[in-house]
Amino acid sequence: HYYITNNLRMFATRGLVTGAMSCARSVSHVTIIGGGLMGSGITQVAAQTGHRVTLVDLDQNILDGATARITKSLARVAKKKFGDDVDGAKAFMDTTMGSISTATDACSVVKDTDLVIEAIVENMAVKHRLFKELDSVAPQSVIFTSNTSSLSIAEIAEVTSRKDRFGGLHFFNPVPVMKLLEVVKTADTSAETLSALTAFGKKLGKVTVECSDTPGFIVNRLLVPNLAEAIKMLERGVASAQDIDTAMKLGAGHPMGPLQLADYVGLDTCCFILDGWSEKYPDVELFKTPESLKKLVSEGKLGNKTGEGFYKH
Repeated sequence: HYYITNNLRMFATRGLVTGAMSCARSVSHVTIIGGGLMGSGITQVAAQTGHRVTLVDLDQNILDGATARITKSLARVAKKKFGDDVDGAKAFMDTTMGSISTATDACSVVKDTDLVIEAIVENMAVKHRLFKELDSVAPQSVIFTSNTSSLSIAEIAEVTSRKDRFGGLHFFNPVPVMKLLEVVKTADTSAETLSALTAFGKKLGKVTVECSDTPGFIVNRLLVPNLAEAIKMLERGVASAQDIDTAMKLGAGHPMGPLQLADYVGLDTCCFILDGWSEKYPDVELFKTPESLKKLVSEGKLGNKTGEGFYKH
């Protein structure tokens, strides 16, 4: 009995591993929800790497804009990849764009997909409504993921019946250029799901890093408090914005100083992330939003995109 039981366990374990790899290989149709910059970037990269992709957004105008953006970006890739080989570039463009379809009804699409990547507004209530609806119609085999950069994956997954098949895929903007992909696991994410998501990320040509579900994951958890500390240093009059940035570029080897980077990221984005974290973790001093950051955002000075933030651009 002992021998049989242990052999059954061994075969079951092997089956799980094989199942995970099989699941990873079976990710051929990807549904991406949200036609903004992130959604269109993920769509492009997935289509470029041989996946069938459906990009979903409620607004057809947004889908049309995303398609135009992808076409323009692909043309640059084709030029770089094929040079004077016009036929090769055309075949690449035709094959990639031919792998992309668009839709305004997510529920009809997820009935026939392998993986869902949500890239919509950073609002928990909106994400909950979406995933609750999708969960009711998608087959149990479908893996759900969110591209959130600041919200809890476990909390997003709460409204679904597939917590073991739910994880985070945090891409970085611009998606076709940035090589990193954070693969986020919750306490409920199964080993099979994690393996499938990691394999999918590698097939996209990304360098994947695995991370537990913690505020900001790896990059933003380290980056955003660093930006906030630089802003607080400026508030205290320790040094000027320019000197803080120069010090971090030359002393720490950073390609961009923290205040320059905050302007680049968008002060509204920094403020939104910090406000969310400080509301959820009020006792963590590092998560407190600097007053000068709030003031700049309230004045519409959001950094590079508005022409003024900590610097004039």
